[in-house]
Amino acid sequence: MPGEDLEAALDAAAVLAQSRIGTVLTNLGERVTSLPEAAAVEQHYRDVSAAIRARGLPAHISVKLTHLGLSLDLAACTRSVNALAGAAAAAGSFLWIDMEESEYVDATLEVFRQVRAGHSAVGICLQAYLHRTPADVDALAPSSSAIRLVKGAYREPPSVALANKGDVDAAFIALGERLLAQRAAGGPVPAFGTHDLRIIEQVRARAAALGVGSGGFEVHMLYGIKSADARRLTAAGVSTRVLISYGTHWFPWYMRRLAERPANVWFVVRNLVP
Repeated sequence: MPGEDLEAALDAAAVLAQSRIGTVLTNLGERVTSLPEAAAVEQHYRDVSAAIRARGLPAHISVKLTHLGLSLDLAACTRSVNALAGAAAAAGSFLWIDMEESEYVDATLEVFRQVRAGHSAVGICLQAYLHRTPADVDALAPSSSAIRLVKGAYREPPSVALANKGDVDAAFIALGERLLAQRAAGGPVPAFGTHDLRIIEQVRARAAALGVGSGGFEVHMLYGIKSADARRLTAAGVSTRVLISYGTHWFPWYMRRLAERPANVWFVVRNLVP
């Protein structure tokens, strides 16, 4: 994190833009307990879109739907996401809908489908380790503009998700190839959220073989992790974005992630390299 407040995140995005690296901004938080809290989160993201437009930043926005009241009122959450998709489009930006635990996947996809019906500048995140994701990729491809693939960081039972790292990596690669094939046929733009350089090089090779240019997909990395590689990829013509998290709730958010899945600690230790 570059800091706790939005201005720090915007300043970091401006610095990265000087190196032609795009960004994705997300305010840490989830599972609000009241609709007024959710409304405040919506207003915050409206302000983010306005700031992106005012500063002319190549920045996207990513939201977690439980932060916008998904578990409280599905219809109200959908209205909020619709409003944010419109605000992002007006700012020349893009709205990403993040994915949370498996219990929220169906509701998240329902909100995405409803919002996508009225807005083109909206994308969805899918998690490679879930057993259901191959079917979700195929179902979403015809009507999506962008799909971000990540490995998945929540603790899930074996009946729901893969647990072995090698299996998760293999699933990510297989799904990545499927997304690139769909892109070659005119499907959604795939974004690959990973710091695994071996996988990124496989993605680049497969994209080239399918005739998908470097601008036909994106690589998304976390702020402060393998920054030199992000710059190298950008210099090589790969569309690269850095996810910038910020907010005052960072400590409980990160502690929960680490407690849920201790492997997340080792991910940070292995990858926190300039």
